[in-house]
Amino acid sequence: MPELNIETVNHTTAMLFSGRLDAPGVARLWDTAVKTVKKPGQEKIRIDLGSVDYMDMAGATFISHLSRLAGSTPAEHPDFVTGLKKEFSPLLELAQKSKNKALPPPPEISYIEKTGEDLVTSLEDAKMFISMVGEITAALFSCIKNPGRVRWADTWMVAERSGVNALPIVGLISFIVGLVMAFQAAIPMRMFGAEIYVANLIGIAMVRELGPLMTAIVLAGRSASAFAAEIGTMKINEEIDALTVMGMEPVRFLIVPRVIAATLITPLLTVFSNFVGILGGMVVILSLGYPPITYYNQMVGFVSWEDLAGGLAKCFVFGLLIAATGCIRGYQTLRGPSAVGDATTRAVVSSIILIAVFDGIFSVIFFYLGI
Repeated sequence: MPELNIETVNHTTAMLFSGRLDAPGVARLWDTAVKTVKKPGQEKIRIDLGSVDYMDMAGATFISHLSRLAGSTPAEHPDFVTGLKKEFSPLLELAQKSKNKALPPPPEISYIEKTGEDLVTSLEDAKMFISMVGEITAALFSCIKNPGRVRWADTWMVAERSGVNALPIVGLISFIVGLVMAFQAAIPMRMFGAEIYVANLIGIAMVRELGPLMTAIVLAGRSASAFAAEIGTMKINEEIDALTVMGMEPVRFLIVPRVIAATLITPLLTVFSNFVGILGGMVVILSLGYPPITYYNQMVGFVSWEDLAGGLAKCFVFGLLIAATGCIRGYQTLRGPSAVGDATTRAVVSSIILIAVFDGIFSVIFFYLGI
């Protein structure tokens, strides 16, 4: 353990160091030594290193820093540092030669330059994203022609983790949304004595819009982030490079099973979401005094099979977008401690944005088709 003894004799302050002057030792002695050197009214300061058993670059830099604080250099005051062992002299000389000057501040970037850099980064990201979409599409068509090339065991495992394990959270959110929406709709409907038409609202909203949309958003936060984290970790650990060296296609080996699983499981989760959301609305109708058969007949007479088919058509696209986006963002993971977190965040944000955009596109298409 390092020690520092301070003695003052004939207006000379002697700082006697002993022990190990390494990084932990310097940290223990730093405050005391710096305060001693900066203490006003001192005529002369001397540092005695005769009892120092070990010194590394941290200790040499520490002694050099004390000499600069005292305004002394070995050339001007050879007796400032005494007792230095020969094996430590090169380290102290190197520390004395290095001038710890502050780095100049980075040049300020104008608004135009910053905008241009952001635009170039966005274009490069879009180019890479489109390229990966093309690779995934080609791999999917290849697997359609040769189903035996699909790793079905991994596909069913991903489907279980993304689908079956997501049933509780999807059911909870759907039930609460159906319940709350029915309560909110019943308030204005009661003014006209038309509470029963809450069944129409719940049925059409859940089947056409809220069921697919809520399921997709839950999967975007749950599955897209998981895909990005898994593939991103493999990218950092160079496992994807290892697959390439072994002659395996990373897209077919890693991405295709996840895309197929998410595309198949999203419609099934949506059907479950629709059913649970409708049950939530039925709880409100029962509380208003209507029997369950009235709620069922009102909803079945208003909601058509075209509405259900339109909602399920969205789900296939949403599942494809969620899986592909999560895998692509994971494949784009960079190096660094926060790279996987950044890839996961980008996967969730990109998935939700694409879901919102394609949901708007479907709404326009359905409007002009009269569905």
